[in-house]
Amino acid sequence: MRVVGVDPGTKSFDIIGLEDGKIKLDLSFPSEVVAEEPSKIVKAIEEFNADIIIGPSGYGVPLKHISELTEKDRFEMTLVREEEMREIPVLIGLQKMVSEMAEKNMNVWFIPGVIHLPTVPEWRKYNKIDMGTADKMAITVLGIYDQAKRLGIDYSDVSFVLLEVGFGYNYAGAVKGGKIVDGIGGTIFPGPAYVNSGALDGEVAYLMKEVKKWHLFWGGASIIAAEKILPPEEFARRLDEEPFKKAWEAMKDGFVKAIASELAVVGDAEEIILSGRLMRIDELRKDVKDLFEERFDLPVVKQRGLEGKAKEAAQGSAIIGDGLAGGEFKELVEHVEIRKSYGSVLEWVKLPLAL
Repeated sequence: MRVVGVDPGTKSFDIIGLEDGKIKLDLSFPSEVVAEEPSKIVKAIEEFNADIIIGPSGYGVPLKHISELTEKDRFEMTLVREEEMREIPVLIGLQKMVSEMAEKNMNVWFIPGVIHLPTVPEWRKYNKIDMGTADKMAITVLGIYDQAKRLGIDYSDVSFVLLEVGFGYNYAGAVKGGKIVDGIGGTIFPGPAYVNSGALDGEVAYLMKEVKKWHLFWGGASIIAAEKILPPEEFARRLDEEPFKKAWEAMKDGFVKAIASELAVVGDAEEIILSGRLMRIDELRKDVKDLFEERFDLPVVKQRGLEGKAKEAAQGSAIIGDGLAGGEFKELVEHVEIRKSYGSVLEWVKLPLAL
């Protein structure tokens, strides 16, 4: 059985192809390239001849085939007004990819975000949208597989809190009994990400008067330190300088608050798992690991997942695809209840929206 998982990231689109649970395809495309020439990534996926493809799902939808997608679904996957779409390569690329795959009648499925899962209590969903996009949900599923395999335990015994520090956004997820029970997405995260500002103060939003989508891709640690988006490796090399040091401290402060919150939700977490692009930089990961071990007195481990260079979210998406198709990861996918996903990302918002 062959499956493909796609992760539409702020910096790059990554694809993983599995054959009988083993990585056979591992590619990465800059988001700008996908926005300009989506056919390149679509062709690479086509040539793998997958039985099932997990498409770039954005904020997610309840599990749905590409032939069933409505215009409402497509809007909810990106939540961007048409006139603003051109400003953000990852969102252009996602929509163009979906259109091209639909035209080719490819066997593509779209997966839920954290907020769609029945394992997350509804009272945690009110007035929220971003509890974790579909790719963050996939990363968390990969974490469940990772811990179960590494510790030799059943999925029902898995419990952890995961921190993903991506190029654009942060995410913290809570897993109890091998099920995702909560998530803190990038736009509600209690501190800055590398590019994104984190949770936006309501008074700041009010004084901005008109918040645009690109504002959600600005204001993070790189902007605090340099007023532009630097390669994360350069940021890491300059931590002894100001304001780089303070910007990194702001990020870490947010990490601690998010992890403390999710540990309170889980109650009996076995460990904290670190994931994401910035956690592949040894100096940054060691700093966070040391901080967490001292603060929370729990083991802190780097997410392992499957072997390959593609981001963890692409691996998680491929695992989900394999499980949905009845492959090696079927038990895992059934356990996390993806097939029971429901609702809309907008369903629990009780404030007036200008849609």
